[in-house]
Amino acid sequence: MKQTFTFASNLRLNALLCCSAAVLLAACGSGASDSGANQAATAAMTGSVATTTAPAAPASAATTDAAEANVDATTPNAADTAAAQATPSATAPAPANFDLSGYTSHPLEAAAEASTAQDAGAAAPAAPAAPVADAAGTGTHLLASVSTVTTPTTPYNYYVAPTGSDSAAGTKAAPFKTLARAAKAATRAGTTVWVAPGTYAGGIKTTASGTSSARIYWVSTTKWGAKIVPPASSTNNNAWDNRGSYVSIVGFDVDGTNSGGGTKWTHGIYTGGSYGMIADNHIHHVAKSVTCTSAGGSAIGVDSYYHGVLTDVVSNVVNDIGPAGCTYVQGIYFSTSGTIKNNLVYRVGAVAIHLWHDATNVKIVGNTVAASTFGMVIGGGDFYYTTAGADNVAVYNNIVYDNKYGISEQGKTGVHNTYKNNLIYQNPSYNISLRNGLTATGTVSSAPLLVGYSRTATTPNFHLTSSSPAIGRGISTYVYPVDLDNKPRNGTTGYDIGAYQH
Repeated sequence: MKQTFTFASNLRLNALLCCSAAVLLAACGSGASDSGANQAATAAMTGSVATTTAPAAPASAATTDAAEANVDATTPNAADTAAAQATPSATAPAPANFDLSGYTSHPLEAAAEASTAQDAGAAAPAAPAAPVADAAGTGTHLLASVSTVTTPTTPYNYYVAPTGSDSAAGTKAAPFKTLARAAKAATRAGTTVWVAPGTYAGGIKTTASGTSSARIYWVSTTKWGAKIVPPASSTNNNAWDNRGSYVSIVGFDVDGTNSGGGTKWTHGIYTGGSYGMIADNHIHHVAKSVTCTSAGGSAIGVDSYYHGVLTDVVSNVVNDIGPAGCTYVQGIYFSTSGTIKNNLVYRVGAVAIHLWHDATNVKIVGNTVAASTFGMVIGGGDFYYTTAGADNVAVYNNIVYDNKYGISEQGKTGVHNTYKNNLIYQNPSYNISLRNGLTATGTVSSAPLLVGYSRTATTPNFHLTSSSPAIGRGISTYVYPVDLDNKPRNGTTGYDIGAYQH
């Protein structure tokens, strides 16, 4: 079936240009009247971002309280803090639990122990090692290993809990209450924000940047325990808008199920910075009740609009995104370079994994995508800064199953894209459609034989049965060392296709 790609909208996450799978959207288009609006919006956003995206300079030792290295200049004064902490113990809330859980044998545990010692007044630890050039040849960015997904010991630590107070110091003993307050405090490279289980209002914006040797980490201490939900009255259309570079967002549950008043969410986690990491999160039921329009949206958006490059989207679960049949709202939407690995994406109105705009040099490896309109769209168009198109894209070891369309190259694509050892099955319009004379190799054309798959089940089970043809049929190139369950990928018994190793 001939494909024609159509640009969906001149609206963004305050400028994010979400696109659609055009075979279903031929009526969209953008005319001269849209062009002026785009230029005006671009100019307005460029002016505002220039004042917010520069990272704050690290505090010097002379200006940092030696006993509480995790309190910055936005912390209330000593009198306010003393008053807050003078509350009689009989009426004080129970201490928040910041113990790490849910990250099976996860290196975060070592980081937590080190941070506890730091919070007690131990000397600041050495900075983490700098990133190295990745095997994909896409430049210097995060090592694709478990230890670099999560936080090493950092010199600055803040804590957030539902029982906290935004007039508190943000320490483990006196945590903040909201993510918005923590965002005002976490302005220095080498900072970790530890978020205890509980429910938190979304619609936050983070602008501070880390460095290559001192990242900023946001960590839900229990995997999916810190739940981000729409506020009672939402003033924007996103759960989390990150503009900082060298920022990791780990382990949150972004739940858009119950929209309050105001603007409904159409975006889950958006990042416009460079060298980011979005890992171990669950983003679901976002934009389910919005009107299907070309305004678009996505569960995870990784954008080049602010010159962001080399972000990794790893081991996230994304499901129930966009109204059923609406092809404007995407699952994972990528317009720059980086990696998309070990993600489970299903029931997306538009495309489960979508490359567009300036997307290039992307490794899409070991994902499972199902029950969406499109499984994957690889392409470039409506460019920001380049017209080269999507090239040097590697699509390996993925399960693309039970979507209307399977894998589709659209827009402008290069001759160096490769498609190897994917299981592509039961995508009735077509399983794979490539351009430039490219062909896929090692394709498995059989049902994946999943443990408990259903298009409509609340929690379908995408693990492989012992009879699955996906077992041992993958290749080692660009493979992530663990699967979505944090289980090691096993080269001895063979690398499995999809998000789960059997």
